[in-house]
Amino acid sequence: MPLYTYKAIDTQGKSVVGRTEAVNPFDLEQRLLRMGLDLVYGAPTSQTAKLIGGGRVSRSDLINFCFHLEQLAGAGVPVVEGLVDLRESLDNQRFREVVSGLLESIEGGRNLSQALAEYPEVFSKVFVSLVRSGEQTGRLAEVLKSLSESLKWEDELAAQTKKLLLYPAFVGSIVLLVTLFLMVYLVPQMTGFIRNMGEEIPLQTRILIAVSGFFVDFWWAVLAAPFVLWFGVKSAARANPAVAYALDRYKISMPLAGPILKKIILSRFASSFAMMYSSGITVLDAIRSCEEIVGNRPIEQALRGAGQQIAEGKNLTVAFQDAGIFPPLVIRMLRIGENTGALDTALLNVSYFYNREVRESIGKLQAMVEPALTLVLGAILGWVMLSVLGPVYDTISKMKF
Repeated sequence: MPLYTYKAIDTQGKSVVGRTEAVNPFDLEQRLLRMGLDLVYGAPTSQTAKLIGGGRVSRSDLINFCFHLEQLAGAGVPVVEGLVDLRESLDNQRFREVVSGLLESIEGGRNLSQALAEYPEVFSKVFVSLVRSGEQTGRLAEVLKSLSESLKWEDELAAQTKKLLLYPAFVGSIVLLVTLFLMVYLVPQMTGFIRNMGEEIPLQTRILIAVSGFFVDFWWAVLAAPFVLWFGVKSAARANPAVAYALDRYKISMPLAGPILKKIILSRFASSFAMMYSSGITVLDAIRSCEEIVGNRPIEQALRGAGQQIAEGKNLTVAFQDAGIFPPLVIRMLRIGENTGALDTALLNVSYFYNREVRESIGKLQAMVEPALTLVLGAILGWVMLSVLGPVYDTISKMKF
């Protein structure tokens, strides 16, 4: 279906510019009318334009979507009426187009989960599977409430992960810039003076002059090296699955940050597994869905292996224990959940414990990073001062007054 760029007028007389799919200009006009817009101008645009400027549906938009439909579904309001009300309240033009598409699909005979599945870039397979389960069991309002809580938790988790990674990167960048300033500007200013003193230059000063010379000649390479390394690793990971697997394994095993990232991944797994299991999705289907959302290949492979063992007849606890990658807490809670028949509650306890540990660990790591980087910067400054002032002090001490 072609993508059209359009200009329209809304019910308040404001001009609206956007993009949406339509069969032809007449279909475009009808779609916009259902969105409460009067078409002024519309023309086909390229698929590339869709990818570049098609808009983005944020996690907060999805939270609002789930909360709105959950409230209306709980009150007995039909899904179509709920979507119409939601569409009128949306500011995100892209999401407004998606909701209009959902309405058209439902009015055309599809149910909500089938309509959601037509937008995989907005609604994940897990999202669609949970909504389908809610429709089949008559617990759609409960499923939408669980999805809303899960999305809020993912939003908080994403904020914690960014907090973990961005702060050290920011402070490290400052240390790098200060080092560049010292090596490119300050040390060369002193080098000529030290050479002209006529004294033998100490080893640490010669090393400093050599390092400073490298920075002066190749400052562009020093600045570009982190970005080249980042894109090089990303490209290698995309081209070679073995590199991607090794990189993911290193992420969860590296010092300090590795255990925190592993807890974040396992917390996401436990929360999603519990939500799917409590919604009536089978254990095997829940594990297959979790493979797609953990975002780490070694853990994904371990889940796949556990799913195969369960399909062959092993119980859940033994299958996860044989995978060799899940910590004792997860195994113990799975055993309790199997024995008591409350697997979802046990897994939510896992998520709770890991969330608490992640917050505490991030706080401790940040408390360690700041003094550690301060010590690094202090050591660099001390080395520069010692190497520069040492020869000057030696020369002055040999002078006779």
